[in-house]
Amino acid sequence: MLNIRCLPRFAAGLMALALAVSVAISVPPARAQTVINEVLVEGNERIETDTVRSYLLSAEGDVFNVKKINESLKSLFATGLFADVSIRREAQALIVRVVENPIINRVAFEGNKRIDDDALEAETQLRARVVYTRTRVQSDVQRLIEVYRRSGRFAAQIEPKVIQLPQNRVDLVFEIDEGPLTGVRRISFVGNKRFSDGDLRDEIQTRESAWWRILTSDDTYDPDRLTFDRELLRKFYLGRGYADFRVISAVAELTRDRKDFYVTFTLEEGERYRFGNLSINSKLRDLDADFLLPDLTTDSDDWYDADEVENTIQSLTDSVGNLGYAFVDIRPRIKRDREQRLIDVTYEIDEGPRVYVQRIDIVGNVRTLDKVIRREFRLVEGDAFNAAKTRRSRQRIRNLDLFDEVKVDTEQGDQPDQTILTVAVAEKSTGELSFGAGISSLDGFLGEVSIRERNLLGRGQDLRLGLTFSSRRQEIDLSFTEPYFLDRDIAAGFDVFRKNVDFQDESSFDQETLGASLRANYTVAEDLRHGVNYTVRQDKISNVRDDASRFIREQESTSTTSSLGHSLTYDKRDSRIKPTEGYFVRFGQEVAGLGGDVHFLKHTLTYTYHWPFWSDLVANASMKQGHIIGLGEDVRINDRFFLGGASLRGFVPGGVGPRDRNTSDSLGGNVFYAATAEITVPLNLTRDLDVDGAVFTDVGSLFSVDDTGAEVLDSSTPRASVGVGVSYLSPFGPIRLDYARAVKKEDFDETEELRFSFGARF
Repeated sequence: MLNIRCLPRFAAGLMALALAVSVAISVPPARAQTVINEVLVEGNERIETDTVRSYLLSAEGDVFNVKKINESLKSLFATGLFADVSIRREAQALIVRVVENPIINRVAFEGNKRIDDDALEAETQLRARVVYTRTRVQSDVQRLIEVYRRSGRFAAQIEPKVIQLPQNRVDLVFEIDEGPLTGVRRISFVGNKRFSDGDLRDEIQTRESAWWRILTSDDTYDPDRLTFDRELLRKFYLGRGYADFRVISAVAELTRDRKDFYVTFTLEEGERYRFGNLSINSKLRDLDADFLLPDLTTDSDDWYDADEVENTIQSLTDSVGNLGYAFVDIRPRIKRDREQRLIDVTYEIDEGPRVYVQRIDIVGNVRTLDKVIRREFRLVEGDAFNAAKTRRSRQRIRNLDLFDEVKVDTEQGDQPDQTILTVAVAEKSTGELSFGAGISSLDGFLGEVSIRERNLLGRGQDLRLGLTFSSRRQEIDLSFTEPYFLDRDIAAGFDVFRKNVDFQDESSFDQETLGASLRANYTVAEDLRHGVNYTVRQDKISNVRDDASRFIREQESTSTTSSLGHSLTYDKRDSRIKPTEGYFVRFGQEVAGLGGDVHFLKHTLTYTYHWPFWSDLVANASMKQGHIIGLGEDVRINDRFFLGGASLRGFVPGGVGPRDRNTSDSLGGNVFYAATAEITVPLNLTRDLDVDGAVFTDVGSLFSVDDTGAEVLDSSTPRASVGVGVSYLSPFGPIRLDYARAVKKEDFDETEELRFSFGARF
């Protein structure tokens, strides 16, 4: 009997059973899955069918799968071989249709004049026989545009053109509109209160565009140069006491016409500091710090200068190294007092790590042999590393004048106590084709041509052939120098010369000279060299006018001179090429009489001193003097000294010294001296063209002859001149123009005012 209380539960069970039966009846049976029986590839011409199938994720025997077909499409497109791909199903076949990308037949550039094809081709990925794709073309266009931007042409436009060829090949042509150089229209500074915009423009390398800057690229926008300008500004301010200075931003905005940039530097100058307490703390045994105090390049209460801190470190390093301490570490400890605006500096000298030179690598030299550079090094493999000797080695390499740039870097060697020195050089043109010219009231136009190679065969050898010509002088000379004769520190060479000089205007005779000399010099100490030379020459005094001075008529003959000489040279200049500080001394003697028929003893002394002062100004003081005496005979006129021209500006060559009262013939002298004081001033308006001005004064005298008489005008009183000059290191070579006025002279002296010279290099 059915329990009444169970009826609801029974009814619910019947309803669930009925619903299940209804669902089972309404759902149709599952369809059978389609299997791929065949994979067909259409449209391929160069690419094998199996190659196309290898990129598919579905193969014969697989079930059709929409996801795998989509992945197959992506895989085929990713190959870059096809311009278009489609996949469809027909019955049980999978049809893959492809459109192949063309093959590039050649890549050409049109419209490029400033950058050659080879340079552009090196930046492109597309080449002949490479598959053409639009993505690669656009990528190459961007690369080429970047090349032109690096060369300062931000307005350059490049349009790729495709020329269809048979067999699905194309020619790709990049049509280039290079556009003008993108200049710098204006340079502005924000936040500068201590220095004007003009002062700061002079300190950076970037320049505003102007018509006179046609020979420089500094007025072309260069983002790398802008980064360098930030550092130049920082160096400028730190060198003047602004220790908190920083460049907040350097922004370049392109004008709407895309021809120029507006450059704006935003600065924060900060306060100006002075040096406070300066001290040296030595942690080296037996090294008294007080002994090094004279090496400090600054004094308390001087304006703070970060460059002078580095100079002091170098000075201390050199001094400590010279005392025999090879391993030193000098670090400045700086304490800043912002309230008093003082910076205390303590130079801590400690023993550095013991490091030895593992090897010396030389890079960047294409023509120059390694040994030419290596022999200038003061260190060799295995030596204890010495910073002072490394800097000296770098300076010696620079003094060769064979390289535009010389860098010496250190890196960790194979062992912790070893270092590798890498010398990176950038070679310069060492062949010189020089032209010189002068204008004087005596000579008129004077020309000089010389051809010279200072790095013959990459061995550092110097070969020169010179020719001088004018209405009164013809000279030819050949010289050769081997800087390391027999692989020793001996510079040996020879000279062969011949010259004809017309002295008719000043001394009423002609002189012909034919001779040769052998010379050698060697190192005595680091900055001291000794040289010896032997010269043999034949001099002929001829064409003496009948109304010439009797002192000259008596010497009309041919003479042979055989002489031996030597010289001592002490050179402490910071550079032989363009010195800014240091001094140079040379003493020479020559004795004639080792054969021949001329006998004399000659002494000469040369001294120059350079020192920088007041920013970029460089002062130079020099003195040269000489004395010759005859040994048992009078000194011949061709062996005497003559003064004037380049040796005493404001006077013609031979315009100063003893002279015949009756004939005005210059007789030369046995004693002379000439001194120069000159200040070189960078001209800010054209500083980017490396134009320098000079203010100078020359003082000198020439006197004393063996024969004297009433007709001889001879005075030992000083002569003096003052003048100005302009020099320009042009891309074609140095140009120099001097204007001098004689302010103290004798009535019988002859003067000139203008001298001009120029040169060219290749």
